[in-house]
Parts: sequence; structure tokens; C-alpha cells
Amino acid sequence: MGRINFNLSELQAFVAVSDQLNFRAAAEALHISAPALSRRISQLESMLGARLLDRSTRTVSLTNLGRVFLSHARAVLNELENGILRISDLAANRSGQVTIGCVASATYHFLPSVLSTFNKQYPKIRVRVIDERANHVLNCVIQGEADFGLNFVGTQEPEVIFLPILREEYVLAVPKSHRFAKRKSVKWEELVDERFMSTSKATGNRLLMDYALGNLAKRPAAFFEAEHVATLISMVEAGLGVAAVPQMAISEHSHPNIIGVPLEKPVIRRRLGLISSRRRPLSPPAKVLYDLLCLAAKIPLNKSPR
Repeated sequence: MGRINFNLSELQAFVAVSDQLNFRAAAEALHISAPALSRRISQLESMLGARLLDRSTRTVSLTNLGRVFLSHARAVLNELENGILRISDLAANRSGQVTIGCVASATYHFLPSVLSTFNKQYPKIRVRVIDERANHVLNCVIQGEADFGLNFVGTQEPEVIFLPILREEYVLAVPKSHRFAKRKSVKWEELVDERFMSTSKATGNRLLMDYALGNLAKRPAAFFEAEHVATLISMVEAGLGVAAVPQMAISEHSHPNIIGVPLEKPVIRRRLGLISSRRRPLSPPAKVLYDLLCLAAKIPLNKSPR
């Protein structure tokens, strides 16, 4: 199917006639002549290859296809109007603040490049990042302290919209000199004799791992515990042991002496998503930043909250 080209004026003409069911009244509402309105309808029907309106000298009615197309035309015009209003509001007020909650391990993967783009477009809008544990980020969004969040919990919360953006696996963080560093994968039971390090039992990462490893006959015991994944990685770099961490937490640029080896039996994954409140619409600047994150994650913008 070739590219479909049409003017918004043709959609507006069709919706106006559908509302009025009278060409003269619709033409007056659009401030154009009746012949001009008729030409717009004819051009739209010609482009679609279907008759949308049944019209005589006295009556106008929608065809079956016309009724179907009307809902799509209204949706396009409403979305365009909403977008114009959001951008107009943002253009009129280029100052303010956006607060985003984010699990610490995700800040390295998505935020820097997106925040750079946002700051170039809106340099007077301040951005506050709450980089905390998952439950804290979730509560910040629910209570309104954050406009939205990047988190891997929230799917079960009725007050929260969770838009998944990626799945990541847990890997074993080891120094490049470690005996596991050149392995393609490591089984969890092989870590029993390692000096294993983990986040504390109060963290979402630890809860996820404990649940997934609950049926293992042999499972590693933590010699060291920390509140944040970044602390664990620093401890690995210091040679204190090995740690299971989300894959995004390790990058060759920031941790050149650390390597992440895939863990298996079981493979543990977490789903990272954008979370926002069902009760509070995003402010115009927050919506722009949210949409930029969607674009970075290759998520269609029609799935983002209004």
C-alpha cells in the first residue's frame, strides 16, 4: 500500500459534516464555502477509495465505512489538538521543575543522554532525580513527590500505570582476573563456595533473587550486604568477592575492570518500566521528558499516558 497523503482540512471537513449532517451548516462552522467543503470531502473519499457519506439534495448520512472512519478521524484530530496544547503550554512557560524517581542501576542506561537532549531544548526547566531503591521510587510516584519514575516494581499497584521498556537479566559481577571471567555462564549453585555479596533483604533486588532461588538445594550465602548495587560493584572492584547484579549496572566505560557473566539455572530477569500515577496527568514538561524516554526505549508514544 502506498503512502496516504491527506490534509487535516479534509478530516476537519468530514468531521464537521458528520456532526451537522448538513453541508451548508458545516461550511458555515468552518468559515468556508459549500463548494469548497464539497471538494474536500470528495478529495478525502477519492484518496480512501471509499464513499463516506450518502448525500442527496435534502439529506446527508454516514455510510457504514463512514461511521468506522469517523472514530479514527476524531482520534487523530483530538490527539493533534492535545499535542498542540501541551507544546503551547510548555512554550509559554519554559521554567519549572520535573522530578523523576529512578532505581539507581537504571540511571546509567537511559537518563544521561535523554536528560542532555531535554536540557538543550528546555534549559530553564530544572530536573530533580530521586535515585533510590525500588519501593522508595514507587512511593514517590504514588504520593506525588515524583512526576513519574523508572522502576521495576509497580505492575500490581492499581494506582500506577506501568509501561514496560525492557527486560534485563542478572549477571555475576567479577573482576576480569577471576576464574569465572571467561566463562559463557555460571550456575547459581557454583557460587556456594564463593565470597558472595548481595544487596540487603529490604531491597527489591534481594527479594527477587530470594524468590527465584527458593527451590535450590544449594544457594550462595551473602558474606557482605549493601543497600545499593553501585556499592556492591565497588566492593567487587576492591576484590572483596563477587555479586549478582542487574546487567545494566555494569558498563565497560564506568567499570573497565569488571565483567558480567550470565547466571543460569535459574535465569533471573526483571522488567524495567516507566511508572506514573493514574490520578494525576503529567505536566507539559514532565510529558515531554517522559516521551523522550519512550523514544529512547523505542516505545510508541501512543502508549504513553495523556
